[in-house]
Amino acid sequence: MGKYFGTDGFRGEANCNLTALHAFKIGRYMGYLFGKDKKARVVIGKDTRRSSYMLEYALTAGLTSSGADVYLLHVTTTPSVAYVVRTEGFDCGVMISASHNPFYDNGIKLIGSEGEKIGENITDEIEKYIDGLLDEPPLAQKENIGITYDYAIGRNRYIGFLISLATRSYKGVRVGLDCANGSAWSIAKSVFDALGAVTYVINNRPDGLNINKNAGSTHIEELARFVKENSLDIGFAYDGDADRCLAVDDKGDIVTGDHILYVCAKYMKEINSLDKNTVVTTIMSNLGLYKALDRENIAYEKTAVGDRFVYECMCENGYRLGGEQSGHIIFSKFATTGDGILTSIKLMEVMLEMKKPLSELTRGLEIYPQSLINVKTADKEAYLRNPEVTEAIKNIERELGENGRLIVRPSGTEPVIRVMAEAKTKQMCDDVVAKVASLIENA
Repeated sequence: MGKYFGTDGFRGEANCNLTALHAFKIGRYMGYLFGKDKKARVVIGKDTRRSSYMLEYALTAGLTSSGADVYLLHVTTTPSVAYVVRTEGFDCGVMISASHNPFYDNGIKLIGSEGEKIGENITDEIEKYIDGLLDEPPLAQKENIGITYDYAIGRNRYIGFLISLATRSYKGVRVGLDCANGSAWSIAKSVFDALGAVTYVINNRPDGLNINKNAGSTHIEELARFVKENSLDIGFAYDGDADRCLAVDDKGDIVTGDHILYVCAKYMKEINSLDKNTVVTTIMSNLGLYKALDRENIAYEKTAVGDRFVYECMCENGYRLGGEQSGHIIFSKFATTGDGILTSIKLMEVMLEMKKPLSELTRGLEIYPQSLINVKTADKEAYLRNPEVTEAIKNIERELGENGRLIVRPSGTEPVIRVMAEAKTKQMCDDVVAKVASLIENA
């Protein structure tokens, strides 16, 4: 990770550690970098945060002043930006979003010409420019100054792409959608309505301040209540930029990213589309998922946390399915990033083709109790240098054995150390994370 860019872009509190000047400088350098020998074309999308407009205009000013032409998708999802970049010949894309974070945070995600997240070689250069370690790029002059275009048509093409993926009509299926007052509000209902579903939507009235507020995949309990109260067949919850999807089954039970991986992996194996019979997960996937995949004779890989690492592993090895417990699910045949609405469509495919409710499809996966604590710290690597903490972690791992896990890692997007434990009982998990968190805080 760099000084500004983490595993999911440049993220921080708007006008504190992520300002309009940062956005302007990112635009200035990207316009210069991608326009050295041609007129660069850059597409920008944003979520519904109040500060997204400020950052969008600052990025646009930086890009056009360096000679790039800018195409605005307006409020849209992160995966739609990736789709438009790779299918319509753009040099790069930018998504303005802090994903599942509260409204006062924001972020700038950079997307390469193939729809993948831009590599560290480029973000390292941008960071040097932000810190004044590189010369000022030349300003475009006269007819070389960039132009800004309204490009809402790109978002509409993405909607058409999603609709084309469905294998059956959703006629008569009662579907609940929680749009988190974020990017999905302008897309998800259109897709499900077009496919014939009886669609019920909550948290689809963004006001710039309510994104993710008691809504979406980070607060899925609201959708769970809504599904039960309205006797729906299934519900889908997205995060602020809709690159995540969690679900609620017909009984009102929560379906995590691990459940989705399990259900889709079994189905894809059955129809011979699970290339190399392997699923890619991160180290945060539940122990129960691995035991269930073992029973189904499905292989798996484990990567560092972050969907960019999942996608890199999939590309390097030719795998088709991967994702995170949090709901970033990647179907590499169709997308280069996690895509919440696409994930919904693929899960609907399994239900309709197998003619089974989601509650039945998830049987066979026993989720182990899990506890997670975030320990705030200014130095996320400090615990690695403390022998008392590292020795305690090793001892606990030995005690848990094959029926439990302990994971201690610095967050790639926040100033915290994440302490996660899995064990046979919730009490054991709570005791372990409390002990480790206390050691880190004291250290």
